[in-house]
Amino acid sequence: MLDTVRRLGFLQLDPISSVAPPQHLVLWSRLGTAYARGELDRLLWEEKKLVEWRAFVYPMEDLPLLRARMRTVRTTAGTEYLRANASFRRYVLRELERRGPLLSREIETHSTRRNADRHDWWGARQMGLMLEVLAARGLVAVVGRRQGQRVWDIAERWYPADTEKLSWRDAEAVIAEKRWRALGVKLERGRLLVHPEANADPVPATRTTFLSPFDRLIHDRARTEALWGFRYRLEMYVPKAEREYGYYVLPILRGDRIVGRIEPVWNRTTQELTVNGTWWEDGQKPLSLAKPLRDLTRWLASS
Repeated sequence: MLDTVRRLGFLQLDPISSVAPPQHLVLWSRLGTAYARGELDRLLWEEKKLVEWRAFVYPMEDLPLLRARMRTVRTTAGTEYLRANASFRRYVLRELERRGPLLSREIETHSTRRNADRHDWWGARQMGLMLEVLAARGLVAVVGRRQGQRVWDIAERWYPADTEKLSWRDAEAVIAEKRWRALGVKLERGRLLVHPEANADPVPATRTTFLSPFDRLIHDRARTEALWGFRYRLEMYVPKAEREYGYYVLPILRGDRIVGRIEPVWNRTTQELTVNGTWWEDGQKPLSLAKPLRDLTRWLASS
């Protein structure tokens, strides 16, 4: 699993889980029923071989690259907010220093913020906003989760000591190279560019799986269309009457081809997987999806 995350570069976190949260569904797509959700938590919170930052999970060895980004954030995003809320900032850092790790709700609301104006995005949840700003700057870190809720602490207590300090210019170049290598092929100014070290390892032609909408293979929708002629859009926020397919539709990968799309929905109460619809690409004969659906059901039920 760790090798898979390293090859991908990162996993995107998202609470939407009509089937399963995307970070888990991405790993199931590649590893099948051998993947257990607890493995991700173990690598994150026990072995610390992965790190969570700003709703993404990265290999811990990429922390110097992330820290370079954090240093640029300290001079840009959130500066005015922190200046206007200096005492609130000191309070949050002091509470975490003294009592952390803590859930956000375990940090008592700062007395001067109780009647604060609502933020455009965060509403009255000023504690959440402050923690996000501090995390972006590398001052606090997510150090665990309880029932899906993030646990926070002072970053210097969680992150390993700096062994390498990179400028953002150098880090940005490394990140771009790593992402190109992970993708193998990138779309740039209308051209598909193949990484010089991309290989052509054989793909099991008969394996069929379903892809998360957040999967690196298809997350760049323009690249997906250029590579496979597969036009894919996530229609969660499209009014139901205007959807072309469905609310949370997953591409169907057969070998090295995207052959269709499917909308499975997992009922956590009844432990049942239902399929709202299946759509095949033009010229593609319908395939039996019994095995991947059976595997998905077994994995979801055991998670």
